[in-house]
Amino acid sequence: MTYLRYTPDIEQPVADEQATIDGIIKGMTQQSETVEAREHHAVRASHAKSSACVTGELTIASNLPPELAQGLFATPGTHPVAVRFAQGPGETLGDRVSTHRGMAIKIFDVPGEKLPGHGADTQDFVLATGTTFPSGTAAGFLRDGTVIGKSTGLPEGVKSAVSSTMRNLNKALHAFGTESAFADFFGHPYSHPLADSYFSQAPIRFGDYVAKLGAVPASDAQRALSEWRLDPHVDEDGFRHAAVDFFREHDVVFELKAQLWADAERQPIEDASVDWPVSVSPYRTVATLRLLRQDAYGPERVRYFDDMMTFRPAHSLKAHRPLGSVMRARLQVYQALSAFRHRQNRIAEENAAGIEQIPA
Repeated sequence: MTYLRYTPDIEQPVADEQATIDGIIKGMTQQSETVEAREHHAVRASHAKSSACVTGELTIASNLPPELAQGLFATPGTHPVAVRFAQGPGETLGDRVSTHRGMAIKIFDVPGEKLPGHGADTQDFVLATGTTFPSGTAAGFLRDGTVIGKSTGLPEGVKSAVSSTMRNLNKALHAFGTESAFADFFGHPYSHPLADSYFSQAPIRFGDYVAKLGAVPASDAQRALSEWRLDPHVDEDGFRHAAVDFFREHDVVFELKAQLWADAERQPIEDASVDWPVSVSPYRTVATLRLLRQDAYGPERVRYFDDMMTFRPAHSLKAHRPLGSVMRARLQVYQALSAFRHRQNRIAEENAAGIEQIPA
């Protein structure tokens, strides 16, 4: 198979993109202010409610073919990692509001040229459930973010009803052999957080190439959770409890996979709402993420992960620079919202440079 090469001109920003990004930052900051007033604490503007805060190792596969042996993945070996699993909303809601989930990975001991402003030897990959980002572009991000922002002040029961409607919509669509990424974003099934797969949703540079990333459960114990479903009426923090219980008894393993760019028409760079067909380019394993059994919610570590630590697409090797409209927005939005959160909480930002900084 022939894969397309990265060149700087594959990105095509629209003329007013910066104004759009400024609008996203303004709207999401206002949303964060609303949540802070209610919760008396500034939380992450997305993926606020963590379900597991863990450490482990990422082992890069040896003998990768040349198109996969790129950037971080060019050198076989093992790196320490910190991983945060969380629910999607930018507020700490009960689990009956089951939206998309996040998996943020910080990889340590990563040498090489970094993006401007990133001085640590780390690489962050910020993943979420679903292979696409429903908004597609920065303009869509602003449009949908405005709707979400207006809903922030609504009662939790209303948000639960919306989530239920979206889940039922996707169930109906599944009966016809399709699904809605937008519906899944707001109404994800009550599945186990460690049985889900997580994706970059938008492309990144992959050395000489371009790729989307995915993290897929790879242990028999995780696969056995495929039919597990939470009853939120029994436990409003059930996703966290399920993850903590699982980590107490089992190792957790994900295969990190890359889907290379092969068709500019069917795999657009600028529209993250378009699913890249696996028939055009399959996801191929480049590394194994292994998280040994541990206390997944120790109070000191959770405080460090939730309140101090930062995970950003901008924490990246130049060889894995985020690409496309949504990713260009994220480069600025994550930084601005993190600065707001830390400023409001009077806590210094912590871009952990080494695994030894993570509380035991």
